[in-house]
Amino acid sequence: MVDAHRTFVIVGGGLAGAKAAETLRSEGFTGRVILIGDERDHPYERPPLSKGYLAGKEERESVFVHEPTWYARADIELHLGQPAVQLDRDAKKVVLGDGTVVHYDRLLLATGSEPRRLDIPGTDLAGVYHLRRLAHAERLRGVLATLGRENGHLLIAGAGWIGLEVAAAARGYGAEVTIVEPEATPLHGVLGPELGRIFADLHSEHGVRFHFGGRLTEISGRDGMVLAAHTDDGEEHPAHAVLAAIGAAPRTALAETSGLALIDREHGGGIAVDASLRTSDPDVFAAGDVAAAHHPLMGTRLRVEHWANALNGGPAAARAMLGQEVSYDRVPYFFSDQYDVGLEYSGYAPPGAYDQVVIRGDVAKREFIAFWLSGGRVLAGMNVNVWDVTEPIQALIRAGVEVDHHALADPTVPLSSLVTPLEGAAG
Repeated sequence: MVDAHRTFVIVGGGLAGAKAAETLRSEGFTGRVILIGDERDHPYERPPLSKGYLAGKEERESVFVHEPTWYARADIELHLGQPAVQLDRDAKKVVLGDGTVVHYDRLLLATGSEPRRLDIPGTDLAGVYHLRRLAHAERLRGVLATLGRENGHLLIAGAGWIGLEVAAAARGYGAEVTIVEPEATPLHGVLGPELGRIFADLHSEHGVRFHFGGRLTEISGRDGMVLAAHTDDGEEHPAHAVLAAIGAAPRTALAETSGLALIDREHGGGIAVDASLRTSDPDVFAAGDVAAAHHPLMGTRLRVEHWANALNGGPAAARAMLGQEVSYDRVPYFFSDQYDVGLEYSGYAPPGAYDQVVIRGDVAKREFIAFWLSGGRVLAGMNVNVWDVTEPIQALIRAGVEVDHHALADPTVPLSSLVTPLEGAAG
């Protein structure tokens, strides 16, 4: 079919969807491109919502992927503020909340994820927040400023990346912060206890109080307002606002009701896609947070919820929709900023996957690179206040070769020189 007579539909108004639309046009597609988003705002990037924008260091306009006028210039048809509520794969149509029917030749699901909710009494009180959307960040930004002025307390459930970044922003406003985390350290499931303790110390130095090994059981208040939060060890924590930062769930409702293959929650959840980001339906693709993709490099199925996956996955899916040969094998990557600490993490090293952690640099000064290894091979690397090393770190991960851990720990040995296999080591 000639491109001009084809319609490609993108469901999801985030970074993955916007970059997919951009790529369709840059690759020469001349048919209709329709982008559907359930928010009224134009597609925007999410990292600023817990970083610069939330902290008051960036303006609202800075978060958007493209200027609003770009979509008309690129001939991208927008349906904003209307959720897609039904996918009929036999009829190749998407039904919107207002009854609008949109037909497609090929479809991209870039529906993202949504915050997991606290299932405890008191979550209906005013002052209980989640952070996923721009509207959430706008409200929370005002709350943090008010807490700072009034010496108020923010309690955060969860010491993951979002929880820690919001804690740093809140302290910047002068708010009191307590983090309740069931594990023994922050980021326990991502970094392990060895590195998690570093972030506990960082935040403690900035006045954040941690309550490890506990879970929230109730949020109490008066006249509909939050006053305190309670943990399962019987402690009561003062709180004028509570942020639930306990993770996100992929938004798979459209895929599920239409019969697309899914991955169960125990294995990470999401829509099952192959290395070209194609679902079990050859005319339907998925990218971003919602896609559980077979990863050729990692040799497993991954669902990655970070900015770089949306940035790169959307264009990869667009090229696959156009019939190009695609094997999406980007090394997972994310970044974080907390106080005066900036970091980048590359790779994939879940608990139990690695048998050694090697440090290069000065942990006390928070200027170092951490490497997670298995059998001498680098699975992941995180550079903290050390810059311009992402490329060699990712090259080590891609090489999959055994590395001398003494050389890996030695800052005088160029990382690029370690990509060559050790003599006698299996490649």
